Amino acid sequence: MADHFADRLCEAVNTKKTCLVVGLDPVYGRLPETIRSHRQMNDEFDAEAAVDAIFDFCTQVMRIVAPMVPAVKINIAFFEKYLWEGLETYYALISEAEDLGLEIIGDVKRGDVGHSAAVYAAAHLQNPELAGLEDTLAPDAITINGYTGADGIEPFAEVATQQGKGVFVLVRTSNPSAAPIQDIVDADGKATYERVADIVGQIADKPERIGKKGYSNVGMVVGGTAPNVTSTLRRNYDKLWFLVPGYGSQGASAADCVRFCKPDGTGALINASRSIIYAYEKPKYKEQFGSDWKRCIEQAVIDAKIDLATAMQTKL
Repeated sequence: MADHFADRLCEAVNTKKTCLVVGLDPVYGRLPETIRSHRQMNDEFDAEAAVDAIFDFCTQVMRIVAPMVPAVKINIAFFEKYLWEGLETYYALISEAEDLGLEIIGDVKRGDVGHSAAVYAAAHLQNPELAGLEDTLAPDAITINGYTGADGIEPFAEVATQQGKGVFVLVRTSNPSAAPIQDIVDADGKATYERVADIVGQIADKPERIGKKGYSNVGMVVGGTAPNVTSTLRRNYDKLWFLVPGYGSQGASAADCVRFCKPDGTGALINASRSIIYAYEKPKYKEQFGSDWKRCIEQAVIDAKIDLATAMQTKL
């Protein structure tokens, strides 16, 4: 396996023949009834019972998707809700994903400057060397908030480089209210997100961060929901991987998202979370598979892969 994060992404995307990433955003109330009704996991207000249910669900989801996708994105917010019980589960899932051969993106969105940024970077990217934590793994990459500027990005990039890992910096997010802030144009005609992209690009382009496949271990988070304002980013930042949220439940189409992919299918990871992990709530899958929630998720992944592959063919 390659030591450089971006090289591993290229290998994983090529092996699984898709840029689809499955996001884990588990909410207890939406878990399958068969899990929520289990006698040891049937109390939403008991932290241990709730996190056991979430761990069971996420583990089974990862086992379903691992043969089909290159990576999973685990959103730490859905675990931090349960404090130390949730964080233990978050790290346990990272180990499970590692055993399944998946690349793991920790969606943590940390952001600070100076010493604080360095400590955040060590906490979320560095595999612990502390006694008693030797078996704990940090994710292969994390998301960070780059709106503090270069000195809020560099510490994360440095730790990622030392550890053979990666970072994805928020540049243009997929939420509807992003535009009034991130799309503001300055006197030189550049939008705020373009200024942030410039900073990320400069940090990413350092020789020590470029892998054998020509990509940096520093990438961007760019939502698929605003194609009209982000269409030039792929062309301007050829060496960067893009993590693209918005496909599925947030309304971005496959065509909106695959524009960040290069002709060989690399360069972008298209994330789908709720549209995949809660596929068993959708009538079209319930009609096909009834209460078999695992088959619903499996089919949703297959359908998403076909949808993205078709969009790629149309693009070419």
